[in-house]
Amino acid sequence: MEVSLIPDKCFSPPIRYSLAHPLPPFSRFSSFFCKNPCHASCSVRPFRRPCYCSASNPDTLLVGSRKEDGKHHPEVVLSKKEDEIGDLKSWMHKNGLPPCKVVLKERPSYNDNHKPIHYVAASEDLQVGDVAFSVPDSLVVTLERVLGNETIAELLTTNKLSELACLALYLMYEKKQGKKSFWYPYIRELDRQRGRGQLAVESPLLWSESELSYLTGSPTKAEVLERAEGIRREYNELDTVWFMAGSLFQQYPFDIPTEAFPFEIFKQAFVAVQSCVVHLQKVSLARRFALVPLGPPLLAYRSTCRAMLAAVNGAVQLVVDRPYKAGEPIAVWCGPQPNSKLLINYGFIDEENSNDRLVVKAALNTEDPQYQDKRMVAQRNGKLSVQVFHVYGGKEREAISDMLPYLRLGYVSDPSEMQSVISSQGPVCPVSPCMERAVLDQLVGYFETRLAGYPTTLAEDESLLADGNLNPKKRVATQLVRLEKKILHACLQATVNLINQLPDDSISPCPAPYAPSLN
Repeated sequence: MEVSLIPDKCFSPPIRYSLAHPLPPFSRFSSFFCKNPCHASCSVRPFRRPCYCSASNPDTLLVGSRKEDGKHHPEVVLSKKEDEIGDLKSWMHKNGLPPCKVVLKERPSYNDNHKPIHYVAASEDLQVGDVAFSVPDSLVVTLERVLGNETIAELLTTNKLSELACLALYLMYEKKQGKKSFWYPYIRELDRQRGRGQLAVESPLLWSESELSYLTGSPTKAEVLERAEGIRREYNELDTVWFMAGSLFQQYPFDIPTEAFPFEIFKQAFVAVQSCVVHLQKVSLARRFALVPLGPPLLAYRSTCRAMLAAVNGAVQLVVDRPYKAGEPIAVWCGPQPNSKLLINYGFIDEENSNDRLVVKAALNTEDPQYQDKRMVAQRNGKLSVQVFHVYGGKEREAISDMLPYLRLGYVSDPSEMQSVISSQGPVCPVSPCMERAVLDQLVGYFETRLAGYPTTLAEDESLLADGNLNPKKRVATQLVRLEKKILHACLQATVNLINQLPDDSISPCPAPYAPSLN
């Protein structure tokens, strides 16, 4: 279910088409997509009902405020009258959801200003292979359905906009329709969730600058900033959807996207869609990203789970991969994502994630007179002149062993030795003890530098996590950096062990005028 922004692309002239099946609207109630009181009803729901809200709106109730970056942002919650309309599952049954084996339960939010979050739990004991639920396509939002034309859907998303941006925009316009939108109950649920994952924590894409400081030292912080900038680029292209899908948006008596919705509201909507979009397999491109009521974030993500939402005979269904007792939350697989992606996409960390990894980027020195020869040798052995190495938790020693032949190649300086390497087979360069010491010393320095970039030590992280009252955002950030440090410490120890195995501890490292770089 990994989600990433799609790189910039180019567009063709405007095309007009009609919507095959209108999607339902949302109400003016809530808040996640709108921090600005003028836009509190704006949320990420099927295209029609984006945002309106004022204190006089009878469908909303302003309560308290949330302080972020020194500013107070009113929180809008549903009134009792709104709650009486019915929950998400009742609405789904009314509109075609067949009997299923799940119920919606709730857990409290860490923030008293936010409503509790819902989650899907087993309504009865389940066995491996049971179908927990089967949501008909009529209750699933995809680009094919939103745009009514698969060709247009593919054209839009192979240009400057991702599926997520298009789905977010659709839901925002749907939300502006209020209760007239078919999708009103689903949009209301998304607003209630506020893009929060199973730990009730929002994606760091919505954290304040001070909260992002919890990630200092982690490469994830730069990823967050890069992703946020990508969202802004997509926002700047939203009007293209309006013009290309003219007949669709004629249904909405509102301004063009960038005039109807401030960037911050779009970003909130985008992040909410990101937290719940499902990546379906073996379907057309226009259906691959889907919003499925009863899907994430109502379903928990777990890296050890292998159950996935799948398109089957006009529906999206979930077959469980393990037994559940009645009342237990149901989980799905989140794909082979490292914890950095889980945090950015869904707001949580999985301590048991076997896909967790760090990246080490090595590059041959382009100033090296023998650069082209080394580049050829690297390619011959399946490596690039700029090579990315993935270091998985628990497999640090194997990762170091994978890096060493590449680094040794970078250290070769004598032309005759280089000729010997070129004529030899295999990735291993014969090296002297002093050259091996130089390579290993570079690795030691690299891992020590990365560890020094964190403001806290592993012991301090453990102490923080022992505090039951730790802010949830700081908790997930600390969990992430602690796991990163464990990998780096293990790499450092594996490298030191190799140094200790060298024949003579008094060996001085060989000079390396064109040593490869490590980032």
